[in-house]
Amino acid sequence: MMTIDNYKFAGKKAIVRVDFNVPLDENGKITDDTRIRGALPTLKKILADGGALIIMSHMGKPKGKVNPKFSLGQIVDAVSEKLGVPVKFAPDCAKAADAAAALKPGEVLLLENLRFYPEEEGKPVGIDKEDPGYEAAKKAMKESQKEFAKTLASYADCYVNDAFGTAHRKHASTAVIADYFDADNKMLGYLMEKEVQAVDNVLSNIKRPFTAIMGGSKVSTKIGIIENLMDKVDNLILCGGMTYTFAKAQGGKIGNSICEDDKLDLALDIIAKAKAKGVNLVLGSDCVAADAFSNDANTQIVPANDIPEGWEGLDAGPETQKAFAEAIKGAKTILWNGPAGVFEFDNFTAGSRAIAEAIAEATKNGAFSLIGGGDSVACINKFGMADQVSYISTGGGALLEAIEGKILPGIAAIKG
Repeated sequence: MMTIDNYKFAGKKAIVRVDFNVPLDENGKITDDTRIRGALPTLKKILADGGALIIMSHMGKPKGKVNPKFSLGQIVDAVSEKLGVPVKFAPDCAKAADAAAALKPGEVLLLENLRFYPEEEGKPVGIDKEDPGYEAAKKAMKESQKEFAKTLASYADCYVNDAFGTAHRKHASTAVIADYFDADNKMLGYLMEKEVQAVDNVLSNIKRPFTAIMGGSKVSTKIGIIENLMDKVDNLILCGGMTYTFAKAQGGKIGNSICEDDKLDLALDIIAKAKAKGVNLVLGSDCVAADAFSNDANTQIVPANDIPEGWEGLDAGPETQKAFAEAIKGAKTILWNGPAGVFEFDNFTAGSRAIAEAIAEATKNGAFSLIGGGDSVACINKFGMADQVSYISTGGGALLEAIEGKILPGIAAIKG
């Protein structure tokens, strides 16, 4: 497989898929430029080698229609500043052949939002799945998607995918486009290489003990990951809102706490599987209960399986925090996805902070720690501890699917 370090970019035009889906305020100003900074090593490498750069990305969910709110024109100045060179802008990504052809070595062109075209995502627009004509529309869209990808590919001599956040989607710019470049002219960018290596460290190059922390509100959204990890981990911490589904499944009283009543059997099944496989399953024993879903609510510490009526669990309690820390501190491989409580409220951050502090301590003592998923990353950033863990993934859904053991189309298109 070709690598970005081995490729000769001098005199070549490179089209690079990045993830510049950055948050903007009401004035169109970037509020968090993490994703742009993440792509800079790849972009700067191509320019330094004497290549010309064509950058493509999506922003938001315009659903195949032009929407100024999601125009990448808003970030041209910011990208220019970060790259240190003026960035030209193509206001129509599918009609940028002349602008691309005119690029000289060291010059940069940013294409308008790919998702202004429905062909990028490859989904039929304006027709329901139940409609008798849906399959024909789907087939026609797939052909249109190929043509769209072919047009994008025609702008450049080589293709670089550096957008891990969209690697789990078989979109025109993330997977289909790779079909129009031979193996010697397509490669992963530095960010993608780091992401793939980080996932590999957690799933294939495991140093034991291995502790995984899965948080969030629903068991159902994490079941694929939990089942895949069950054969790999030594300790599995399940926290956040799913705590109360497990508590109720075992006969506990959970007051007004969030619960998936149709997943009680699944919760019991997970407990049984962990026992059968010798996995140390760590569930919340106590919680911080509140009398309202509010930062200013009244609170009390109660057993996680004995929450009074009218109250709801919003964070892990002190005994649970100790149990979590104990399972984390001795680990040599750590994966964290999902908070332990409603960390957006400052009064309910203690559980997530205890996890973050334990991970930081373990990392200091030689563990490899991977933090992934939007809320976990938001947690670690909120606590100012991003520099105390091994790796923070830029991919939410892509990371989760990789951990589930699924093949990611954006990576398979390059690796074959």
